[in-house]
Amino acid sequence: MSKYSISKKLDAPFEAAVGKAKEALEAADFGILGELDISAILKKRLDKDFRKYRVLFACQPEMAHKALTIETEIGLFLPCHIAVYENDEGGSTVAAIDPVVATSMIENPALAIIAREMREKLERLIDGIS
Repeated sequence: MSKYSISKKLDAPFEAAVGKAKEALEAADFGILGELDISAILKKRLDKDFRKYRVLFACQPEMAHKALTIETEIGLFLPCHIAVYENDEGGSTVAAIDPVVATSMIENPALAIIAREMREKLERLIDGIS
């Protein structure tokens, strides 16, 4: 885990890791709103090859509603971004931004509580992927 993310390395090929991440998100009541294939975008726009890298856009509606109710502009941070990418060890990594770190610049104690709850959910979710 970095200073700003919650992550886990998997001994799994990229597509399998993407599938496992999607399954874990759905099991934790996150809706998957979309995804970006970063490597394909870089190839198309810059004609540059890059490791397989996908970002899943996921939303846990109950938590999003709570956060938006107390801090309207928190929508700038939504939905959650879950990155899945090929790592240098031959497997894959699943990572999410730590919501506590991401929202630390917002001085709202009620939002800090929600950010901690979301951090715990994401830690359990990512830790449970195998």
